Amino acid sequence: MLHWIRPVSTLRQDLERQLRALKWYGCDLVFSDKASGKTVAGRPDLEAALTQLDEGDEFVIAEWDRATRSMWDGLQIIKRVIESKAVIRVLDRSCIDLSTPMGQGFMALFSAVAEDERQRIVKRTHEGRQVAHERGVKMGRKPKLNAKQVAEIRQRLADGEKTRDLGDSYGVSRATVARVGV
Repeated sequence: MLHWIRPVSTLRQDLERQLRALKWYGCDLVFSDKASGKTVAGRPDLEAALTQLDEGDEFVIAEWDRATRSMWDGLQIIKRVIESKAVIRVLDRSCIDLSTPMGQGFMALFSAVAEDERQRIVKRTHEGRQVAHERGVKMGRKPKLNAKQVAEIRQRLADGEKTRDLGDSYGVSRATVARVGV
């Protein structure tokens, strides 16, 4: 039986490329997590796929760096597949024979490279946010209330109006009105 996993970091990510490759290969059981490849924790479909492996099964992954961005997690995946007496097939690394210690070592190296790339992405994102902040760019969603509305709410609260009534009139929750009134 062919198992395959198609990890996805976000709901918006395009899966067509991975799906085409995996369907072409002939996989018959699908597992798909919508979570970061940063760690295998919190990925129930990956856990289910590894748990269901039997002797002779093939665990197919379209792209290794989509499965894990941690060297240690990559080694754990390889170890669990081998302990199940199944084999791993990584379609974007088809030249590597994962049934040999050398092939497993190469995959550990690829896992380390993926982990390094993830750390670089996090660093670049942080630096980009810092630069944007220094330029005065506001992060996050726009406030529900502008400065004039905040001043009006504060005055109306001081005049004794109820937070529920103010929330209804401004289209915000009572909690938002209460935060503004502080």
